[in-house]
Amino acid sequence: MKLATIRRDSRENNTVAVRIDGDSATDLGFPSVDALLKAGALDAARTLDGPQFPTEHLDFAPVVTNPGKIICVGVNYRPHIKEMGREIASHPTLFMKFSEALVGSGDPLIKPFESEMFDFEGELGVVIGQKVRRAKGPAATAAIAGFTICMDGSVRDWQNHTGQWVAGKAWEGSTPVGPVLVDRDSFERHARLTTRLDGQVMQSGFVDDVVFGPEAIIEYASTFVTLNPGDLILTGTPGGVGHARKPPVYLQSGQSLEIEIDGIGVLSNVVTEG
Repeated sequence: MKLATIRRDSRENNTVAVRIDGDSATDLGFPSVDALLKAGALDAARTLDGPQFPTEHLDFAPVVTNPGKIICVGVNYRPHIKEMGREIASHPTLFMKFSEALVGSGDPLIKPFESEMFDFEGELGVVIGQKVRRAKGPAATAAIAGFTICMDGSVRDWQNHTGQWVAGKAWEGSTPVGPVLVDRDSFERHARLTTRLDGQVMQSGFVDDVVFGPEAIIEYASTFVTLNPGDLILTGTPGGVGHARKPPVYLQSGQSLEIEIDGIGVLSNVVTEG
């Protein structure tokens, strides 16, 4: 099952959650996928009926529009750990974003005026489907509603102002999420992630080539905070980021960025300075 949050017109708050079946989208009667999850309607969404319209030219909002928490994992993929000169950590390296950072597939990806070091990181996103605290084993798996695609826009100079990363990771408009959510049981965990900049492949790796998988991250994070439906977790990025290249490659206004994950689709945005 594939779910999305789309805009029905130009009004900012006029969004609906839809189920996508081939070239048809069904309005599920909720304003967003996160609202659907908070209502406990994930299973019902498989058969819910409603107005239908073609998927061509859908205007995608972020899959989750107002998550209570956005938890991100740094240096989690083994190739990325190597290229950044880091050691394998004993615990997940976490940082946070805010909902203002999120944009949808097709929305402008905002490169800050204040930096010339805006970097790309293609990532698998995990959306929480049920409330969980101190999850272990099967409970961590059961907490996953599904998977989506994310781009962790990283403003490297601000990220390196101090030892804490949030100032470089939480810029408004820097984090596309979407275009769809694929439910947990439909997603193949050994999927390839590919990041393309103006059509050139920059990152290519498998989403299970990580130190801490989705369940391990959920177990760790839910130990210190309750995870709720609609919360979003970014699980890290493969090797190939611009900052680690020689010479470095940073995003420039007008460039096209695509992140593809097998079984989910393509997250596509054009960089715009702002």
